[in-house]
Amino acid sequence: MSTEVKVPTLGESVAEATIGEWLKQPGEAVALDEPVCSLETDKVAIEVGAPVAGVMGQQIAKVGDNVAVGAVIATIEAGSGAAAPAPAPAPAAVAPAPAPAAAPAEAATLSPAVRRAVLEHGVDPSAIKGSGKDGRITKEDVVAAAAAKSAAPAPAVAAPAAPPAPAGSRGEERVKMTRLRQTVAKRLKEAQDTAALLTTFNDCDMSAVIAARATYKDAFEKKHGVRLGFMGFFAKAACLALKDIPSVNARIEGPEGNQEIVYHPYVDMSVAVSAPNGLVVPVVRDVQDMSFAQIEKAIADYGRRAKDGALTMADMTGGTFTISNGGVFGSLMSTPIINPPQSAVLGLHRIEDRPVVRDGQIVIRPMMYLALSYDHRLIDGREAVTALKIIKEAIEDPTRLLIDL
Repeated sequence: MSTEVKVPTLGESVAEATIGEWLKQPGEAVALDEPVCSLETDKVAIEVGAPVAGVMGQQIAKVGDNVAVGAVIATIEAGSGAAAPAPAPAPAAVAPAPAPAAAPAEAATLSPAVRRAVLEHGVDPSAIKGSGKDGRITKEDVVAAAAAKSAAPAPAVAAPAAPPAPAGSRGEERVKMTRLRQTVAKRLKEAQDTAALLTTFNDCDMSAVIAARATYKDAFEKKHGVRLGFMGFFAKAACLALKDIPSVNARIEGPEGNQEIVYHPYVDMSVAVSAPNGLVVPVVRDVQDMSFAQIEKAIADYGRRAKDGALTMADMTGGTFTISNGGVFGSLMSTPIINPPQSAVLGLHRIEDRPVVRDGQIVIRPMMYLALSYDHRLIDGREAVTALKIIKEAIEDPTRLLIDL
């Protein structure tokens, strides 16, 4: 008796996905709810669990195929797994061969991105020490292990000389874009084509925030179990700005000619983080009501889960305002693109010592350029400049965050 494996409901407005990887092959035993396939959606990778226990049957869809919600992608047959062939009779004097070692237990806990990296690089996950949460293996761990394996000296073996490469060949590689990368490209292009994008800049003296972190970071981490970072300060400062300038936290909705402005009395903050398959933007909800510790814990958790490929569709849904920190990659200045249907995005950049004038004297201060990109259809230049100025002033004088000024 066969049981169909179908594409599950993927979330609001998500109608199809791409087969990213088969985690079980035909003939292999499958437990109830054990992941058999990884699907790549517009936002995250999702594992499809087995609806029944049995044996993996036919794989109807191939890796790279686009499949709709509800489509049958495989079957599971009744049984407990393909039986191993009976061994041929052996002379009594010969000891039976030892049974093959069982697959390492941690292989079942690898995320789809990590499993894919293990297959691509041909490394043994049981020999890798994980650096992720609770010792989980990350994609970076796999890449590092593969690099170490490649760097190890290979035994000298005489081999025929390789034929010369064809003239003009430079080793080009053609790889299909992932669904996530295609979606990012499509949405960013739509933002450029639809919104009236404009960016305003300011620079910010980070001295006060750096001093506060230096004074309280150890006590903060000891009490809350998370590091005190810069994102908590900027998230709180952004909430002040969005409260005073509501249009920066609003969106345009409806067909052209009959559009409405939707104002949000809350701040669901999208925080851009780097994942193995590209940039993802999980949402920290109700930031206006959160403490520094709650904000830092939420962002740190999203960062770990993005690295492990464990974000869910619910994590990515919604968002009224975005913060993107290109400074962690060394960016000095950029013009970030809004994340539709949002109307604004705050871009953070690297901190560097620069000469500035204070009280008529040239002094060296740790400075950061801030960028606020916004949709000019909804937000006037005065409003955008004012919002960015509020953020700048709150960072330069964090006391404002405590007294709501």
